[in-house]
Amino acid sequence: MRRPTLLALSTVVPLLVSAQCPDYLDYASQVHEPLSSGKYKLASQRPSNECRTFGSPALEDTLQRMQSVIKDPDLYRLFQNAYPNTLDTAIRWKGYAANNAEEELTFIITGDINAMWLRDSSNQMQSYLPLLNASTDPTSIASLYRGVINLQARYLLTSPYCNSFQPPVESGIQIAPNPSASEDSVFPSYSNSSVFECKYELDSLAAFLEVSTNYYNATGDAAFFGKFQWVQAIEAVLKVAEDMKTPTYGADGEVLASPYSFTRRTTRATETLANDGLGNPTANGTGLIRSAFRPSDDSTIYQLFIPANMMFSAYLSSTAQIMSQLNTDRTAALAQRMADMAKSLRDAIETHGTVTHAKYGKIYAFEVDGFGSSTIMDDANIPSLLSAPFITYPVDAQTYQNTRALILSASNPYFMRGPVINAVGGPHQGPGMAWPMASIVRIFTSDDDNEIKTELRQILGSTAGLGLVHESVNSFNEGRWTRQWFSWANGLFGQMILDLAARKPEILETSFQ
Repeated sequence: MRRPTLLALSTVVPLLVSAQCPDYLDYASQVHEPLSSGKYKLASQRPSNECRTFGSPALEDTLQRMQSVIKDPDLYRLFQNAYPNTLDTAIRWKGYAANNAEEELTFIITGDINAMWLRDSSNQMQSYLPLLNASTDPTSIASLYRGVINLQARYLLTSPYCNSFQPPVESGIQIAPNPSASEDSVFPSYSNSSVFECKYELDSLAAFLEVSTNYYNATGDAAFFGKFQWVQAIEAVLKVAEDMKTPTYGADGEVLASPYSFTRRTTRATETLANDGLGNPTANGTGLIRSAFRPSDDSTIYQLFIPANMMFSAYLSSTAQIMSQLNTDRTAALAQRMADMAKSLRDAIETHGTVTHAKYGKIYAFEVDGFGSSTIMDDANIPSLLSAPFITYPVDAQTYQNTRALILSASNPYFMRGPVINAVGGPHQGPGMAWPMASIVRIFTSDDDNEIKTELRQILGSTAGLGLVHESVNSFNEGRWTRQWFSWANGLFGQMILDLAARKPEILETSFQ
């Protein structure tokens, strides 16, 4: 990738990347020695020290410690490549706001596009939650978190319906062109100088709440949230959430003005909304929040998208606790408003977001419209129904187990099966393409040792020797895959291995040869 012009006064990246460093998009598509000594002979994919975008002693210590914990050489190599991937390759710029020398900013890319997705960047940081502790050091993981939260707050105050954003002006990085969006017709309007793409996704708003929760829970640093624009950004998030409860029709049948609309000139149905940008009709009275797009960036069929409502409810509840620590009349009122909305959403999900399936009984629907229609499926991207416990939503245990049984079977139209990998996929890459991310989520949400070992084995066998977690893999051909550089999925894999080390260490003693 083209390296940014770094601003001397504002840049505190611990390891500045040399202009001679290879483009990681090319680097990650090649096999680098030494290969792992196991059955799969996995390549070594970490850039050299001088080409890494952020250095963390805590990360290096963790990699060293885990070498004696993970007995299988291939599994260790995949962990060694994958867990550092965001820090090694995706911290595109780190610095301070031009108008406030204390306001940290962190611009994170997911892979080969110089744009920052709210959802992806939050999840990329979540990977390093095991390394996060309170610190004022500008070279710490805590500083990275604060920079992401501050930059996301800026984005949400600029264009709260948008999902993906351009580099901050302070970075000196050129804005990224998006040819796919050049003819988009979007309301509310936005500026291409600050926004890369403006697909309204409820989970993007929830991601801001998630990264805030994770930082606070790990550090106890409530004071940070009162210093910059976090409170105002929460107000912007709440306004969008309330506005997107607007149904299609008023009580008298009149079509109501939608707070958001989106159309794109495209040959893919998942890239635009029906009814001239309004989406399929949504009924009143459910209490659920509409989402025009899914976390895959694919359009919803029915806009009451249950996984995003789950995620929003869960993290709204936890961020209400942060807001209550700020001790002003304004923040006390906001905290109560957030807690009330979180509870009402959970009630709405359990009432209107469930259906009775002929085979599986009561399950969570993927999407509903409030008129009685529903989409019964799951998608690999987080939030998903499979990920509900992982995103801290307090599921009804029986309903979740019924849903899980459906999701991980041929009854889910996007559960891909084959000799290489059996995992949930989705419309984004289409039938036959399983997503290892879904296998990772399956491990996070399982207590079954055999199930976990099976998923680990399939992930190991689906990298085509490159030693990185791909976006998707053909379930019958490991050589057909998408995206060799997908740092969110790689970080999630590493996070999952650390989770297993804590709760099921004996599994990491397994040989997968």
